[in-house]
Amino acid sequence: MKTAPLSMPAPSLANKHLLLIAHHNSYRLAPYIHTAHRAGMRVTVASESRYSLISEVAAGLHLDFSDHDDALRRILAAHAQQPIHGILGSDDATVELAARAARALSLPHNPPRAAACSQRKDLARAELLLAGCPVPLNCLLDLSQPLQKQMAGLPWPCVVKPLNMSASRGVIRADNEAELLAACERIRAIIAENTDPFTQNHVLVEEYIDGDEIAFDGYLHDGRLHPVALFDKPEPLTGPYFEETIYVTPSRLDAATQGKIMNRIEQACHAYGLRTGMIHAECRIDARDVWVLEIASRTIGGDCGRLLDQGDFSLEELAISLAVGAPVAAPAPTGARGVMMIPVRQRGLLKRVEGQLDARRIAGIDKLDIIIPPGHTLTPLPEGNQYLGYIFASGDNSEAVTRSLQQAYQRLNVVTAPVFNIEPVSV
Repeated sequence: MKTAPLSMPAPSLANKHLLLIAHHNSYRLAPYIHTAHRAGMRVTVASESRYSLISEVAAGLHLDFSDHDDALRRILAAHAQQPIHGILGSDDATVELAARAARALSLPHNPPRAAACSQRKDLARAELLLAGCPVPLNCLLDLSQPLQKQMAGLPWPCVVKPLNMSASRGVIRADNEAELLAACERIRAIIAENTDPFTQNHVLVEEYIDGDEIAFDGYLHDGRLHPVALFDKPEPLTGPYFEETIYVTPSRLDAATQGKIMNRIEQACHAYGLRTGMIHAECRIDARDVWVLEIASRTIGGDCGRLLDQGDFSLEELAISLAVGAPVAAPAPTGARGVMMIPVRQRGLLKRVEGQLDARRIAGIDKLDIIIPPGHTLTPLPEGNQYLGYIFASGDNSEAVTRSLQQAYQRLNVVTAPVFNIEPVSV
């Protein structure tokens, strides 16, 4: 699968004003700010924290993400003082507000409903079904009501999912009613942090698709989908939890299957109503069809985007250029590349990660980053939402890259100490 670069020359980004809507602790803040400043842009960060240690956040625009109407008024007031040329939501939780604000200022944007679909699994499934896309059998369960009365006719095995979480957090496979009830109880505690009553009390249950899983990164411009990379996930994802580990590109799938993936993802983007900006898609492929699991209207998560950096090009540059209506062409990745998201296998207090030097010596390994510091509590899926770090590799082909990543991971030894939950003593 090759990229279809835009033929138009991109205007300069210099002197443009970008509004970046992000949580104050988002890992995407630094690369976006760095990329924008390198292009000569002014950046205003809109977040919920005025007390952040990050100067751009502390000095930026302070919003209440739960009150879109008030946030929109503040953004319009900021625009009146200094015209904004592009608005970018960096994370799933901020893309809908970014879409509303960009629409109000007649800037490049997705319809707010489309942005909402990209971070709400139930809304996405409904739109896909209406558009005639293949959709796994699915339904909503209301956790505030007796579950036994809602389980008639469910497909087995099935997968239970929170409506609005990413990185496989809270996603659990259930093969029977007992496992489903246990999964719902675990997810109930995970989604209790949601402020929206509907997402706090409902989960999506859908048919388990037994097939290969892939990830796709690309971008939309004027409604047309342009690919950046198609990733194989060579390690099986069969449950009960769906911990992603290795992404490798180029894909080993045949050209016909890759073309079908591209067509299904573009069909799904149109079903959502997405028109512009970056997308990250996850699909399963079986003998029946290509099944779109999700399409997020943002770049790939974590530090995985570094896999696609080439020279001065980065995904952040592409995302920013689309937000200001001056899209740059994305070069196709050269050679075989891969990343392993180092999983958290067990709960504990991180003491150290041994074997890093040996892992870096494996042929093909380009970089190994441990991003969680010692003393931090590690929490595995389905409750956890962090990776221990990342291993990057390159090689002559995808098989060699996969082997390098697996061998490097085998050299690591994660040393933890037990974490004890101390119950308060009543007197």
